Amino acid sequence: MGFTIRGAVDYVIRDMREEEHCLLEEFLFRAIWVPEDFEGEVPRSVVRDDPKCLAAFEGFGQLPDDRALVAEVDGRVVGACWVRTTDEYGHIDDETPSFSISLLKPYRGCGIGTALMRRMIILLEDAGYARVSLSVQKENPAFHLYERLGFRVVGEGADESEWLMVLELR
Repeated sequence: MGFTIRGAVDYVIRDMREEEHCLLEEFLFRAIWVPEDFEGEVPRSVVRDDPKCLAAFEGFGQLPDDRALVAEVDGRVVGACWVRTTDEYGHIDDETPSFSISLLKPYRGCGIGTALMRRMIILLEDAGYARVSLSVQKENPAFHLYERLGFRVVGEGADESEWLMVLELR
């Protein structure tokens, strides 16, 4: 299943294929928000060394709540949006899937992330979920996207630098 959106960038949103699950580690690394004034480099190993990061992608497709979408431009995957119900960042309880989303930098700000999230929200509603959660660094501009989509802050995330947000589904 997929559909094409025409606009500044033509893209297709579709279900992630099983052989593409390996992309989630890279997209999770790219999802790590780094403040502009940060000096240094985030080590790639952080996604494997941090148990909450690892839980976001390791063994993806083996849990009943695992769902993933990708955005393609000219046949190339440029973004991914996935949910799981594991002890990852954004985890609230064992009935609420947690969102992860990431786009390659050149494709941010084009509406692709919004489209990916809206499509995933529809899939979760159709599957009967009551709500979905996520965590976001307090200073991350993506916070405003999540607010526009209806997510609300319910508390702090894993530490004082992030928000835990929830979207109640219909």
